[in-house]
Formats: sequence, structure tokens, C-alpha cells
Amino acid sequence: MKVFRADALQDEDYDEIVTLLRSCGVIAFPTDTAYGLGANPFADAAIDRIFEVKGRPENKPILLLVDSVAMAESVAKPAHDFDKLLQRFWPGPLTVILTAAKSVPLKLTAGTQTVGVRWPMADFATNLVKRFGRPITATSANRSGLTAAVTAEEVREQLDDHIDALVDGGRLPSAGGSTVVDLTVDPPVLLREGPISFETLQRSFDGRIRRKA
Repeated sequence: MKVFRADALQDEDYDEIVTLLRSCGVIAFPTDTAYGLGANPFADAAIDRIFEVKGRPENKPILLLVDSVAMAESVAKPAHDFDKLLQRFWPGPLTVILTAAKSVPLKLTAGTQTVGVRWPMADFATNLVKRFGRPITATSANRSGLTAAVTAEEVREQLDDHIDALVDGGRLPSAGGSTVVDLTVDPPVLLREGPISFETLQRSFDGRIRRKA
């Protein structure tokens, strides 16, 4: 496993990481919440490796990071309230669940035909997506059932020999992951409460949102 420092990356380092992703490699990298696992979501072999690394059932979808609303719309169909939410909370720790575009592999959606997308407020992550030119995966960099990693050391402890590269971004502010809102239903449903609270979302939706039953 090769280790890069997020605060010392050169163009050639980004080129090496992008090449790794294009060859179905898997990396761990910092976001604005916890460390994520990055891979090419359009390569079945890369998605298989994500499930293998995490020890995760293949019936759980994998979310995507984007660097713009336009990129989100390239992999998902906009829903009611989409624009209003994104104007307030993107970039930031909000994942929205949308109906997946036909171009999104079934393995990525775990057969749900939906996909979670997020535009993070994280320099390395957004730079990597921009250089890759397409969304990348960002499921949490930990073994399934264990706590999300907020330091490079925690990533090593759980995944050391199972990933191809680690981008060390120091200690991150949150282990809880992003807030997740399902916009494929009406009213929208809060699936996971993270840095953006239910009360904050209620104000944005004028009360028209519910918690997962």
C-alpha cells in the first residue's frame, strides 16, 4: 500500500492515483466527514473489490462523490426538492438518494435502482473527482460493522493490506458520516442523521420531511 500526504500532493501524485482508479484500484482518502474508499463506480471489478475490502453484503448500495450538480445529474434523476436542498447544503455533509440513471451499474445500486450522491466540502476529494472526470465511490473506509475511520492510523488498522493506496489527511472532524435524505419518496425521509440535523431539515422542508420508520 502506497501512502500519500494530502497536504503535499503534486500533479504527478494525482496522476498516479487517477491511474490507479482507472485500473480498478481501491484507495482510502479523507472527506469532510470520515475516510472513504474510492474506486471507479463504472467498473464491476472495482465494485467487487469494495465489497471484498469492507466484508460488506452486496445488497447494500454504494454512494458516489461528485464535484458539481451537473455531475450528480449525470448519474441520477433530479427529484422534487433537489435544487432547494443543494443550494443550501452542497458542498457539504449531505447525501441525497435519487433514482439512478440507466448508466449506473446495478452492482453499485445493489439492485435498488437508486443511488446516493454527495458533493463534499473537502479539497482532496473534490480535486480527485475533477481530475478523474467522473464520480468516485466514497463508502466509509472501514470493515463492515466497525466504526468509521477518522485517522489514517485507523484505516491502516482495519484495511492495511486490502487497499492499494492511502491518502493521509490527518484527523477528520466526524466519524458519524454524512446526513442521508431519500428524495425518491414523498415526503422525503431522513435515513441517517449526521452533521445536518433533522430539525434543520424540517425548516428547509417547511416541516414536510419524516424520519425513517
